Amino acid sequence: MEKILMLTFLLYSVPAANACLQCDRTIRVLHDEYILTASAANTEIDFENIRDHTYDTYREASKNRKGVIDSTTLYRARTEYQNEFNHLLKEFQSTNEPETIKAMQLMSAGKGILEKHLDNFTRDGLCPNKCGLLQRRVIDCMTCRFIKYTCLSPTSKENCGEYPVQADEEDQVMLDCLLPWHHLLSGKTEYHYSWAPGVPGTETLNDDDFKTLIVTEESSVVLNQVQVNEQGTYRCSLQGPNGIVYYQVSFLLTVNSLPDETPRPVITLPPLPPLPQDDQSSEDRLVLVVAVVTALILAANVGLTVILGLMINRKMAVKVQRRREAEENTQNTE
Repeated sequence: MEKILMLTFLLYSVPAANACLQCDRTIRVLHDEYILTASAANTEIDFENIRDHTYDTYREASKNRKGVIDSTTLYRARTEYQNEFNHLLKEFQSTNEPETIKAMQLMSAGKGILEKHLDNFTRDGLCPNKCGLLQRRVIDCMTCRFIKYTCLSPTSKENCGEYPVQADEEDQVMLDCLLPWHHLLSGKTEYHYSWAPGVPGTETLNDDDFKTLIVTEESSVVLNQVQVNEQGTYRCSLQGPNGIVYYQVSFLLTVNSLPDETPRPVITLPPLPPLPQDDQSSEDRLVLVVAVVTALILAANVGLTVILGLMINRKMAVKVQRRREAEENTQNTE
């Protein structure tokens, strides 16, 4: 009976959602370690046959789901399946079912789990670009190797539209063309910003009308203190190393000029009236009096200086004369 059930499993079992699990080393080790727990050599061979057939069905089933998976989805599916595998293994310790039956149940236990993860990835995660071109790195479920997968947008166009931007003079304007799927692109990418001056949206522009502004790994640029002559069409293009355009968007920047300020009137004071003739004469006389007084003061200072000098000299002469007389009297007394 046990052999019949195992044969039925090998012939008709198609675990449709278990695609790509054979590419995960943790799952392979988990299965290999379980095979070593077989009680006999024949049972171990049966386990190996069940495992190999399960891996074949994994590869076959993956074709119905694009045949690829990314590392994040594979990790999530593997973790959930591993937890379920260990949970069932503990439950089987208290049952008396044949070993091969347990092995078949364990190998196919993650059907619902893997179905959920793979379907979600195929629907939402594989090609999230609604516009533009996405080339990303994924795992090929047939070879378990990384390959480059191309996602064309529904419109099959790299141009992702135009967005109007309004600003006033002296404002700061930030242009950012980042989309969430840009980080999935394989290889080095750069954002190319260019500008076509003029009133945006008034004429059809060609590539020759655009002037290159900057090439950067950052998705955004900042325009400081914009002026009216800086308005126009700003184009952001995400490109690869070979010039391939993955994504392009245009910003139609309109700069509103500030209202002119009303100039303030300049007030001119009238000139002072000329002084009357009598006042002018009085001023001249005052200057003459000041000059005369200053001259007299200087003369008086000179005179006082001379008189003080004569008085000092006279006192010195008197002292010298008295000293001589005192010396003569002293000699006569001796």
